[in-house]
Amino acid sequence: MHEEDQVARTTVEGDGARLEVAFDPDGSALAVRYRISNTGTGPLAVFDRGDRHAVLTKRLVAGEVPPPRFEADAAGLVLTHAARALPRPTPTVPPVPLAAKLAPGEALDGAFAFDLSLAPGTGRVRWCLGVAPFDDDGFQASDSAGEIPVWTAPFEMAEMQQRLCTPWFDVAAGTFEAS
Repeated sequence: MHEEDQVARTTVEGDGARLEVAFDPDGSALAVRYRISNTGTGPLAVFDRGDRHAVLTKRLVAGEVPPPRFEADAAGLVLTHAARALPRPTPTVPPVPLAAKLAPGEALDGAFAFDLSLAPGTGRVRWCLGVAPFDDDGFQASDSAGEIPVWTAPFEMAEMQQRLCTPWFDVAAGTFEAS
């Protein structure tokens, strides 16, 4: 069990959304817990549920939070849960984005773990979550196996979404850097 003072916490405010995040490092493992709240007046799509291809190929149970995509560069390691654009060339079974629908005033809790050894030498990490206004005409109900219903999203959401990103997290210090 980790001591509470080892958990680093931060809050990110966006347009109609508030993201509260806790990073809990343990060696090469990083546990991330979060709560996304809809502070706006309309429903919000939260792109933390992966894609339809992962569900169809049984790599993901519909409604669960998958491991994040990650990219390392000179600044550090960026973990991402967000809608992706349609790849080119278009695959036979495209990775259609899945989203949870969050009504105004509601909050959604989620969690995932990431193995930091996948990006050796990383000293800084941040996580970004994609959200967008939920449009009943653009989203379609999808098969859901868990407690969280999921919706398929159009690929255009990749360009329209807002990304809520944590400040950089210093892995050695166990703290978020000042913005």
